[in-house]
Parts: sequence; structure tokens; C-alpha cells
Amino acid sequence: MDRVAVFVDAGYLFAQGSVAIAGSKRSRPDLVLDAPAVVQEFKRVAETRAANCSLLRIYWYDGTATGSRPTAEQALMAHQDDVKLRLGFLNSVGQQKGVDSLIVTDLIELARQKAICDAVLISGDEDVRVGVQIAQNYGVRVHLLGIEPSRANQSQQLLQEADTTTEWPAETVRRFLALRPQQEHEAVSEPAVDRAREQSAGQLCEDHRLEAEVRLLVEALEATELEAIRVYWRTDRGVPSEFDRKLLPRCRDAIGRDLAIDEKRQIRAAFQTLVRVRLKSH
Repeated sequence: MDRVAVFVDAGYLFAQGSVAIAGSKRSRPDLVLDAPAVVQEFKRVAETRAANCSLLRIYWYDGTATGSRPTAEQALMAHQDDVKLRLGFLNSVGQQKGVDSLIVTDLIELARQKAICDAVLISGDEDVRVGVQIAQNYGVRVHLLGIEPSRANQSQQLLQEADTTTEWPAETVRRFLALRPQQEHEAVSEPAVDRAREQSAGQLCEDHRLEAEVRLLVEALEATELEAIRVYWRTDRGVPSEFDRKLLPRCRDAIGRDLAIDEKRQIRAAFQTLVRVRLKSH
């Protein structure tokens, strides 16, 4: 069947994408992904490399903490048209595990079932090479996509195994990936905080320092992050884990001590309230 599938190792995309746009690897919290934009870039590559094929779907492989729900960002990606979210897990130091085996399994199975004739693969790990070899034995052409300088961040054996290779320059990566602006606490005056406080009904946290930190974080959220939270709340409740991991340490540092249970509850409730205010204004 004349169809093409796209297989995306999200860990590679974020790590090497950040190098391309910033000169060094950055952590996920430092990056903002435009999900619709990156999907369009995937489709553009698929159309170029498999011109006579229709798109089956885009497989997005990422990791999540064991027992945890998908993050808001992952939920947003899962809700994009033509995208299938596939999750491995993160170990104690935040490294993806199980992602390569998922890619290999899906690539081989789709090839064996003759569901695809071409595959676009975005990865740099040599562990996926066996999947490439077996898929090719079933007649599938594999097109490897990397991010500059791909010869420095993709396995040489994987590059040699692929039928074609393509490299995204930094200017392409910037269409869908950006650095999060660094927020300077000193730049926010007390009058500015007071004005922001007046825009909502009542006091959200008993300690104004905590409320100010929550507001600063919410006001810094990008439009894509707000949309990710909106999508997350369609099926889940509370503060998405990736934002909770920023929110609580930030508030703890603001008051110089560990947070009490009631304070954590107030902080999370304030975050949700302020995010809903921003969502209504968009």
C-alpha cells in the first residue's frame, strides 16, 4: 500500500533542536514547542521523500515518569490530527527508556503488515538500526531525518543504513521550537503585582509572596502551553506535572522554607484559577 509513516524520537528532537537554536542542549522546561507547526514540518518532509504516498500517521515517541499521566505537552501532541502518541518511561535521572524498542516494534510491524511503503525516521540512536534493516527487508524505504549537524548527533551506522538522509537546519527548527524567555523577578514591581491581583476575585494565597510567584509563572506561559493545559483538562484534573515541578520549588524558594500541605493546595488552586483567567482572554 502506498502510504508513509513518520516516526519521531521526541528526546532527539528536543535535545538536538535546542543545540541548533541555542548552541547547547537545554532541558525541556527551557523550551517551548509549537505542536501544530512541527506536525506540518513532518508532513512536509514526508511529502518530499515519499511524493506518491499518502500519510498513514505520525508516531510521536516520548517518555513519562513511571505511573504518571502524560504531560500537558504530550496530551496536546496526542490531540493533533494524524498523530499517535507512544510513551516509554523516564528513569530516575530523566533519561528515556523503552522508546527505541517501541520505534523498532512499530516500524517492523507496519512493514510486515504492508501498511507502509516508506518511513520517515527522526532519531539518532543506533539501537533503532535493526528496525530499519528488517523494515527494508520487507520492502520499505527508510528516510532518516536529522538536525544539523546530523553527522555529529546521529549514529554513523544508522546514517549508512538509511535509504535517504535529510538534515534540518536551525532556521527550520525555529519554526516550531523556541527558548522560553527568562523572566526576571526584579523587573516586576509591587504596583504591577497589585494591579494583577486586582484583576481576579479575591486573594488566592494567604501569603502574598506565594501569590506573586504563581502569577509570575502563569503570566509567563506561552500560548502553546496554555493550549496544552486546556487540552490536558479535557481528561485530567489538577496542575500538569511539568508545571507542578516548576511551581512548587519556585514558591518554596520565595519564602525560604518547605511548603506546608495547605500552602501547596492554595498554590495549585491559584495556578488553575489564573490559567483559566488567561484562557478566557484568549
